[in-house]
Amino acid sequence: MIELRHLRTIVALKESGSLAGAAKKRFVTQSALSHQIKELETRINSTIFVRKSKPLSFTQEGIRLLTLAEEILPKVIETEIDLKNGLNDEAGDLFVGIECHSCFRWLMPVIEVFNSNFPRTNLELSSRHLFNSLAALKQGELDVVLTSDPIPDKDISYQHLFDFEVKLLVATDHPLAKQDYVIPSELSSQSLITYPVPLERLDIYRHFLEPAGIPVSKQIRCDLTSMLLQRIACKDGVAALPSWSINEAHGLSLATLKLGQEGLKRPLFGAYRHSSSNARLAQQWLGLVAVEGMAKQNLIN
Repeated sequence: MIELRHLRTIVALKESGSLAGAAKKRFVTQSALSHQIKELETRINSTIFVRKSKPLSFTQEGIRLLTLAEEILPKVIETEIDLKNGLNDEAGDLFVGIECHSCFRWLMPVIEVFNSNFPRTNLELSSRHLFNSLAALKQGELDVVLTSDPIPDKDISYQHLFDFEVKLLVATDHPLAKQDYVIPSELSSQSLITYPVPLERLDIYRHFLEPAGIPVSKQIRCDLTSMLLQRIACKDGVAALPSWSINEAHGLSLATLKLGQEGLKRPLFGAYRHSSSNARLAQQWLGLVAVEGMAKQNLIN
C-alpha cells in the first residue's frame, strides 16, 4: 500500500533533485531514504526514477506518483486542520518569527484564515529576532519560526513546508537582462542591493557566490521591498529575491534570471517547540502556510 510518507518522499525528490537533498528535507539518512524508496518500488513493481540521472529524472510511474502526491498532500493538510477545529476555543497568543523581509505580504491570506478559524488566538508576526529567531524560539520568546536554515535540536520540531527559488532581478536594459541565467563570476563587479542583512546571512552569498570564491563588490542596503525594486530599475545594482517577491515589481522595468543554469532552490521550514502548550496551534498555522505556499509556487511555476 502506498503511504503518505512515500508521497512526501516523492515530493522531496522532485524539490531537491537528489537523494541526498531529499533525505535532508525528510530529516532521515540517505540510506534510510533509499531503503524506503526500494520498499515502495517493490510494492508497485516499478522503478520511480532513473538511476544516475542528473538532474534526477522520474519514470512514468514516478510521474504518476508525483501527480498523486501533489493532489493529495495539500488535501491531507487541509483535512487535518478541519479535524482539529475543536481548537477554535483556545485563547492566547501565538508569536511567529520570520527570517525573511518579504514574507509579510504573501502571508496575509494565511493570517486571515487563521484568525477566522481561531478568533480567540492573537497571532503576531515579528522579524525582531531576525538573526537569532531559533534561539528566541528555544527560549520561549517565539512559538513558531519560518526559516530556511534549520538547526537540529532535541527540543525543536521542523516541518518542511515547500521549496522556493531565489532569482536575480536586474533592470530590463541591464547588460545581463537578456540571459536566461548568470554564473557567479558575472556578478563580481555588480553592486548587490539587499535588505539590511549581513552578507553571510544572504542566500546568494552563502549558496552561490561564496562557494565559487566570488566576493561582493558593493552591498547597498534597503529596508523596504518597494525601495529595493525601485533601485534595481534605476540600475543602482542587482538583487536576489525569493520568487514570491517578484509579484511586487508590477509596473517596473525588471527582468529575472536564474542563479546558475539549474537555478537556486531553497527550502522553507516551520519550527516549533514540540513540548510547548502552543504546539498544536503552531501545527495549525504551519499547515495553512504550507497550503498557501504550495499553491503560490504552483502558480509561479
